[in-house]
Amino acid sequence: MIDKIINETTNAVAAAVQGVDDILDSLSGAVKGQVVNVLQGAGEIGTTTIEAVASVAEGAIRGAGNLGTSVTDTVANTMSGIVTGVSQVGGNVIEGIRGGAEGVIKATADTGGDIGSAAVSAVESAIKSAGNVGADTAEAAQAAASGVLNGATQVGGDAASKAREALLSAASLPRDVIESVIKGSEDK
Repeated sequence: MIDKIINETTNAVAAAVQGVDDILDSLSGAVKGQVVNVLQGAGEIGTTTIEAVASVAEGAIRGAGNLGTSVTDTVANTMSGIVTGVSQVGGNVIEGIRGGAEGVIKATADTGGDIGSAAVSAVESAIKSAGNVGADTAEAAQAAASGVLNGATQVGGDAASKAREALLSAASLPRDVIESVIKGSEDK
């Protein structure tokens, strides 16, 4: 079922952005629509919010892979669509952020993108988007960083070290939160 969600999202994103002037707004809208559809049917397919949203995020990054947009813009708009979609259906925004960040990192690695840039963009966008829907931005930062590290660990190789290094070196992120999440992931 997860593969079906990924494939449907990949196709929906590719169709939504074809021939439009503002690709990134269309991407965000397509992701939001997919999140709403998937979460409204989540009980039927037996997946958690984290799994469902991670699958949508993976599909979105894959669908946007050939658009000629930057990784950071693609990830930021994907995360924005995820947060607004989860919020719209009354879902757990923090779980959605964790799943979205995990999914974007896995798909970025699969498509040969820059994991460090994707990691920072995912956390930055999660913080901004959470603020826009009235969610706790510190929790959003923690959830996004955790999702990034989970996704990078699943990818294997040097993905986790690239993600950690990028998150720690980003001046725009709350260093205390990032350090806490990294320490927690290393203790596992």
